[in-house]
Amino acid sequence: MIALSLGEIAGIVGGALHGGDPAAIVDGPVEYDSRKVGPGGLFVAFAGAKVDAHEFAPKAMADGAAGVLGSRPVPGVPTIVVEDPRHALGLLARAVLDRLPRLTVVAITGSSGKTSTKDLIARLLATHGETVATNGSENNELGTPYTVLKAGERTRFLVLEMGARGIGHLRYLCEIAPPDVSVVLNVGVAHIAEFGSVEGIAQAKGELVEVLGPDGVAVLNADDERVSAMAARTRARVVPAGEAAGAEVRATDVVALDRGRFGFTLHLPGAEPVPVCLDVAGRHSVGNALLAAAVAAHAGMDPAAIAAGLGDLAGLSTRRMDVFDRADDVTVIDDSYNANPASMEAALRALVAVAGGRRKIAVLGFMAELGEYERAGHEEVGRLAAELGVDRLVAVSEQAAPILDGAAAVASWGGDSVLVTDQEAAVALLRAELLPRDVVLVKGSRYRTWEVADALRSGDLEGALK
Repeated sequence: MIALSLGEIAGIVGGALHGGDPAAIVDGPVEYDSRKVGPGGLFVAFAGAKVDAHEFAPKAMADGAAGVLGSRPVPGVPTIVVEDPRHALGLLARAVLDRLPRLTVVAITGSSGKTSTKDLIARLLATHGETVATNGSENNELGTPYTVLKAGERTRFLVLEMGARGIGHLRYLCEIAPPDVSVVLNVGVAHIAEFGSVEGIAQAKGELVEVLGPDGVAVLNADDERVSAMAARTRARVVPAGEAAGAEVRATDVVALDRGRFGFTLHLPGAEPVPVCLDVAGRHSVGNALLAAAVAAHAGMDPAAIAAGLGDLAGLSTRRMDVFDRADDVTVIDDSYNANPASMEAALRALVAVAGGRRKIAVLGFMAELGEYERAGHEEVGRLAAELGVDRLVAVSEQAAPILDGAAAVASWGGDSVLVTDQEAAVALLRAELLPRDVVLVKGSRYRTWEVADALRSGDLEGALK
């Protein structure tokens, strides 16, 4: 974080400093995990239902912290006391951002693919200037200011993934970090239980472009009708990106490469077309790459550099389209971080692309937060798996059982399916059934489905192949 005194911070957040020198300087990291606090840092203490982080304040000070931001004084510790430390963190982040006028803020939202697209954008921009980006999917009212506070005088780009679980959530995050460039990927049924309808989701996602001023840029997915319609909701310059004929940033000649990767010809305004060979799996990655290319082009990157960057994307966020080969010739697609119907479709299509003529096994967990759409959403995924020719379909937990009902409804399907109770049972099944050259997809919402991928990655199943 940029250097500020404890007195300045107290003024910014409307707090009272207890037991410290107002002139003491905070110029280290702002952390809410006391184990990460370093010299000159600020420890943010939250009082939770089970753990009161104020108890760790003395340890943070011993590790070099300059002070604490909390909701009560801590004896012997310089503490800025506020009513709500989370809200105060947002105020501090906005104040820091206002002191960095040369910084370009890029905000990304969508029902699925936010983290992958954020990673693509951050990786490209990092070749063009110092870049700070959201870690993983820390995209809420805590993660957003936390990321902002990592920016400093030398930071040129701040890339923020922003999530929403209701109307007004994105607008609040944009008060903390007003974007210069807003990117909207898609509108789907993820978190529909919170929004009530797809129209409600579209209304909420569109807040990201409504906050832009005339000097801003709205990068919109030209292949999603609900996203394209957001052009009417912004004063900013609109850059449509996609495969649609009217897209300003466009892909043509899309071709399948090896291991589920795709290549295409990238068209950017005022530039000669350039070939791109993506280094990430999945047909959906083409659309994500186009949005990233649009942001990079706006930042002034050369088309050839953009194409080269899109071809060098190894090591993006974990558990997202991570394709790896085991020593026993089994290929695994670890996309286990989270799931909704749209991302399930993308992952299943990637499974088919990676496998080619090899046996395709899909280990699919429960999709959370679908509300009234829960059963229909799971059945839809099962039908698609059968229509795509998945050979072995494994549903993990009773909540995921409708996936199998959807697959069974496809009369022409020649594969088979099984319901297992939990992740341990799924691992045991794979241990008994896997064959050399099998391709296994693991995907589900955040209910430990990744334990199956971890077992496959660790070699826990080696020696068990027939």
